[in-house]
Amino acid sequence: MSGEARVLIVEDDPQVREMLGEYLDSHGFEVALADGGEAMRAALARAVPDVVLLDLGLPREDGLALARYLRERYTLGIIMITAAADVVDRIVGLEVGADDYVPKPFDLRELLARLKSVLRRCRNAPPGAAPPPPADAGRYVPLGRCRLDLAAHRLLAADGAEIPLTTMEFDLLKVFVEHPGAVLTRDRLLTLTRNRDWEPFDRSIDIRIARLRRKIEPHAGHPQLIRTVRGAGYMYVPATD
Repeated sequence: MSGEARVLIVEDDPQVREMLGEYLDSHGFEVALADGGEAMRAALARAVPDVVLLDLGLPREDGLALARYLRERYTLGIIMITAAADVVDRIVGLEVGADDYVPKPFDLRELLARLKSVLRRCRNAPPGAAPPPPADAGRYVPLGRCRLDLAAHRLLAADGAEIPLTTMEFDLLKVFVEHPGAVLTRDRLLTLTRNRDWEPFDRSIDIRIARLRRKIEPHAGHPQLIRTVRGAGYMYVPATD
């Protein structure tokens, strides 16, 4: 009945992972197993599945970040498996691109029914159809090799991993992407980020920009995105490639 559908199970609990793998294999699915984001990407490089069963509570890269990564790059079904009791977590999972969710503890027969339902929807999509863009796609701003998530105040690497940012670092990046090509003095940066407790010539802003360069520049020693304008301030130059 599955038609040799491929399923990738991303679950850090080895007992749950093996149980799901054996159950779906017994129902005719071609199954691959992964214990987290790194193993998931390796499995995707070998073969793209029809559906991914994705645990929300992974220890390193959480399921929400991985769901975004999958939805932005692949046409496939995503079912979130979550132990979270808060309905907000489930809503967020659906908003970032999951097709369905199954709460833990789950009944294997229900999970199978949901899997088949998602699989039918995916197979009924037009051939070669690209995944629909998320409703909040406009919140992502390209930033060199990274993307700035304006809504969630996050910086994402090319592989979807989150790069830690302080509040001030995010505010600075937001100001820069909103003023491309403009020379911004330290005083102007402080005004736009609403950090007026600092002095205009406080060198701590330079320290923060140096830290940002290490996070977003291909070569922090030769910055191309956030450039120093001698005697004036800083200028953000969007990448053109």
